[in-house]
Amino acid sequence: MKRFFQQFYLLLLFLFLYAPIFTLMLFSFNADKSRVIWHGFTLDWYAELFRDSTIIHSLYVTLIVAFASALLSTLLGTVAALGIHCMRRRTKGVYLTVNSIPMSTSDTIMGVTFMLLFAMLMLEKGYLTLILAHTTFSVPYVVLNVMPKLRQLDKNAYEAALDLGATPSQALQKVILPEIMPGIVTGAIMAFTLSVDDFVVSYFTAGTTSQPLSVVIYSMTRRRISPKINALSTLLFLAVLILLVIINFRQSRDESHKNAQKPKYQPLKGVEN
Repeated sequence: MKRFFQQFYLLLLFLFLYAPIFTLMLFSFNADKSRVIWHGFTLDWYAELFRDSTIIHSLYVTLIVAFASALLSTLLGTVAALGIHCMRRRTKGVYLTVNSIPMSTSDTIMGVTFMLLFAMLMLEKGYLTLILAHTTFSVPYVVLNVMPKLRQLDKNAYEAALDLGATPSQALQKVILPEIMPGIVTGAIMAFTLSVDDFVVSYFTAGTTSQPLSVVIYSMTRRRISPKINALSTLLFLAVLILLVIINFRQSRDESHKNAQKPKYQPLKGVEN
């Protein structure tokens, strides 16, 4: 009985969380603009969505910013993780605490801070400001994905590669990077997902000709809501869902691979505890 109530509670919780999203997705296929009454199945809103030049341009901006910020944050986050890993325990704790600040700070505060910073530096809002802002809040997530792989790394692998004649750069490329590559790839996917999904920071740092999808959707909702928004939100939800499934699949596969590599010790016969 207790197990039944636990599962029933979880079912209600997930229903409360995802029922609005599923309703939005359902009415993206409605033949009428009504958001209450079902008038039949259609794909016309998706066709109109891809004929909208404003949305297509905002999709282009979103992908450019997401790829650029994911690339930069992956590079910076990996280098930062390598540096933090080589520090002493007390110094490492300080830097990991500083690394966690952007993740615990309100998006509104971060957006306003970036806006004031770029205004002080006299940077015009556009692709550059978007990429810099998205890279800044994505780097900590890359660091947190790479650090566990560095902890699993054999401490003597780097020195062994040097003893065998490898240069420091060769040891990094041939020994260290292949071992931590799963964490790097997971961090890159997460950085891309965060950039695509961001609204608040983009709202404060985007220019008039470089607005990503989230800002365009917000501007569309201030007028009469079109079912094209439902179609666009459905596609965004599915894209982010696929990326999150890939991240979780990679993490679970890495965990199973790590557990499979653990040596299984068998007690020797004739040896008592």
